[in-house]
Order: sequence, then C-alpha cells, then structure tokens
Amino acid sequence: MDKSSTSSPTDPTEDLRHLPANAKRDPAMPVRLADLEPYVGLGYLSKLFKLMAVILLLLLVSEIITGLVVQGTGSIPTLLGEMSRLVVMAGLLWGSGDLALLLIDMGHDIRATRILLGRQALHLTGSTGITPPSGTPRVEGGSFVERGPR
Repeated sequence: MDKSSTSSPTDPTEDLRHLPANAKRDPAMPVRLADLEPYVGLGYLSKLFKLMAVILLLLLVSEIITGLVVQGTGSIPTLLGEMSRLVVMAGLLWGSGDLALLLIDMGHDIRATRILLGRQALHLTGSTGITPPSGTPRVEGGSFVERGPR
C-alpha cells in the first residue's frame, strides 16, 4: 500500500497544525475571566454551615448521654426541650448550607445565560453591542450601532 494514499499523517502533531490554539474558544465572542471565576466564598460558607449542623447534632448526642447518666430518667423532660431546639437549629444550618450551594448553581446559570445571549446577539446582528476601549461607538456599514431601549 502506498504511504501517500493513507489519510493519517506520519507525525501525530501534523493534524493539530490547523486547529486553533484553544478549539473551544470563540474568537468572535470572548469570555471574560470574571465569567469563569468560581464562587469560592459561598462554597466555604456552605461547608461551614453543614459542619456547624453536624457539631450541634454531636452536642445533642453527648447532652442526652450526659443527662441520662447523671440524672437518669428524671432528665427526660428537660432533654426533650433541648433536643427539639438543637434539631431545629441543626436543620436550619444544614438548609442554609444547601441554599448557599443553590446560589452557586444560580450564579453559574446566570453566567452561562449571559455568555449564550451575547453569542446569539453576535451571530444574529454581527455586533456584540460593546463599544471599543477608545470610547467611540463601533461603526458598521457607515452607521453607528445603537442599543435598544432599556
């Protein structure tokens, strides 16, 4: 078989020559670094709230054991009140941690929507609506690109 008739190149780097440096990057609609930053603070806040909820439940278990050992069955009415208070507080803390994770997911969705809308605007109108850094409006076809009503 003739080597010139095969479709695979002899050097594996040869077929990467014609690909852009970053194939996923759209040069017409750049993505800002601020759009890719993770919500680190909210992630730590979520872990902190969940850790505090676990600590409260461990405190509840130790309080029940201590109350039953020291005072016996006479401590049950007091322990029931403390138990309900600590369980509700732990549940609120755990729920707050889940809400922080939900805020992270919402932020990712909003960022993705902003990027996709910008790309759709670019493909439909040919303009991103962004003025150049010089401060002068972008001119296309001899006319100014105007923004729609706000």
